[in-house]
Amino acid sequence: MGESSPQEHVVLGLIERHGPMTPYELKARVEESVDYFWPIPHAQLYRIPARLAERGLLREEQEESGRRRRVFHLTDRGRAALHEWLADPDAGPAETRDPSQVKLFFADLGAPENLTALAEAQLAEHRKWLARYEALRESLSPDDVARKRLLDLGITHERSYVAYWSSLLDSQQEA
Repeated sequence: MGESSPQEHVVLGLIERHGPMTPYELKARVEESVDYFWPIPHAQLYRIPARLAERGLLREEQEESGRRRRVFHLTDRGRAALHEWLADPDAGPAETRDPSQVKLFFADLGAPENLTALAEAQLAEHRKWLARYEALRESLSPDDVARKRLLDLGITHERSYVAYWSSLLDSQQEA
């Protein structure tokens, strides 16, 4: 399964956790869970399950009547592949694509007030994300361990960004 993409692992994991799903149900589950840190375009959530079914990792059933939705079930082979991937501690390099980091890199080429404005905007944005994550964490039931663990990481991440942009803003105001 080493050839699989993170998006494919998300699909396998969500079906393992929640049971058989249609691509539309997968889209809803992605939006309420991993979309905060690993967004997957909706069109991919219609292609990935079919591709995984071709590889024997999912089994597809089509409803006989009504809307004739396609429902995907995890196969034993898919479950084994998911558990093999989970057992491998190598997660690969982090993928960060933060446009503010690109602007920060080139900030010395612009006017100093541009950097101040960037720091103010980023501080506000990360404070908003921090508040959102803290509220989500607070709203979870005690047995929702996986989401709490992930939100703890997100909260720590956002606190770091808030501290960094605050520090940068403070140093700009002192200059």
